[in-house]
Amino acid sequence: MPTQKLTVQTTVVAPIDRVWAAYISPEDIKQWNAATADWHTPSASVDFREGGRFNWRMEAKDGSVGFDFAGTYTKIESNSLIEFDMGERQTTVRFVPEQYGVRVSITFDAELEHSIEQQRTGWQAILDSFKRHVEK
Repeated sequence: MPTQKLTVQTTVVAPIDRVWAAYISPEDIKQWNAATADWHTPSASVDFREGGRFNWRMEAKDGSVGFDFAGTYTKIESNSLIEFDMGERQTTVRFVPEQYGVRVSITFDAELEHSIEQQRTGWQAILDSFKRHVEK
């Protein structure tokens, strides 16, 4: 069965260098990578190169549940594109400079455990958290 692709996006009002750096820096990732206030990313490791791996540990703040958001970078174009795979699922992150900021769009393969709407809402919430982090 073919995987459905979903896309979320936002425009971050900041220079491309700042937007790019915040997306790949482990210290920044730990600050923005959460969909809701009761979740966090206590650790993040990044080997930022094609073929390099990343692992962002995502957990409920009360410790009740958590998982590793992990994969391998498959394509990197500085200040423009990041592609990675997480086993059977692929993700593309695009950074497009615009007049008033940088449009960040993420296209990802849906998984089967959660509804399409849950996935779209969760990924959009994390992207909105990224925007707030970079713009502060």
